Amino acid sequence: MDNEIQKLTQEFEQTVAVAATVQQIEDLKVKYLGKKGPIQDLMKLLRDVAPDARPLCGKKINDLKVWIDSTLQAKYENCLQQEDQQKIAQETLDVTLPGRRRHLGNSHVVTQAMDQMLNVLMEMGFSVQYGPDIDTDYYNFEALNFSKEHPARDMQDTFYITSNVLLRTHTSNIQARIMEFHKPPIRIAAPGRAYRNETITARSHVFFHQVEVFYVDTGVTFADLQFTLTDFFSRLFKATVETRFRPSYFPFVEPGMEVDLRCLSCGGSGCHLCKQTGWLEVAGAGMIHPEVLKNGAIDPEEYSGFAWGMGVERLALLQHGIKDIRMFTENDLRFLSQFTQ
Repeated sequence: MDNEIQKLTQEFEQTVAVAATVQQIEDLKVKYLGKKGPIQDLMKLLRDVAPDARPLCGKKINDLKVWIDSTLQAKYENCLQQEDQQKIAQETLDVTLPGRRRHLGNSHVVTQAMDQMLNVLMEMGFSVQYGPDIDTDYYNFEALNFSKEHPARDMQDTFYITSNVLLRTHTSNIQARIMEFHKPPIRIAAPGRAYRNETITARSHVFFHQVEVFYVDTGVTFADLQFTLTDFFSRLFKATVETRFRPSYFPFVEPGMEVDLRCLSCGGSGCHLCKQTGWLEVAGAGMIHPEVLKNGAIDPEEYSGFAWGMGVERLALLQHGIKDIRMFTENDLRFLSQFTQ
């Protein structure tokens, strides 16, 4: 037994002397002190030792184990310190190197377009109000003259959360809320995101940004609506724009119309964006329906008003001559970096 202990001691001394890294020390610890190591093999040999000599042999084996462990620990700490010093030396900062450029962030092109629209509307006397993205069926539909069985509900394929809660299909959901708590005159611009379960194409998406504009006061006429629309788009594009108004149906306005602009991308000659028509639909508008005024606690015999809703992405397409609305959501920095302010 003494010979085995002496032999293992000499072997360990030779092995630990050449160990130079933390990983090598950890490997030696597993090799000598692990469950399948030589220390455990010596403990198994105790059963072959005479009973009166076992206590002394057991003590020698245990002393060897303690000595190996303490030696490895001291070597480990020394190697760890050396490796840390080497790492620090390698990471020394070279103050002669040029500094790293910090790139500043920038507003998304859609945010820029929305801000421009709101700035124009505020210049025209409208205040900005925000409605909830998640709303009840009442404020999104019923208060805007969509009855439960109204076929116009099929015009907007809705994302329902429950039977009565949904993702708003337009920012018009703020109209009844504002009218319930404010007396005319009311001049509101309501920006935000809207959601519709539509096919994603170059001209439409399942989510988009919209600005709802409505005005309620005494003596508001259809001519006021047409003039305000033309004035708004001329201010927005900083040029005289050609508008076209087409009769259309929306449950919350009467009469209603579609608003088209002469395509600024092709100048009206026809392109992919305007479907070769030379015109691009940018808004739905009309005089606020008397039932909507009633739902907002406003007397339609005394007051009248107009409203229009417009897609922000659609106008951004016109402003920058962009061909595909999907580019706004692809997060391609090569595209987005073109619109820095």
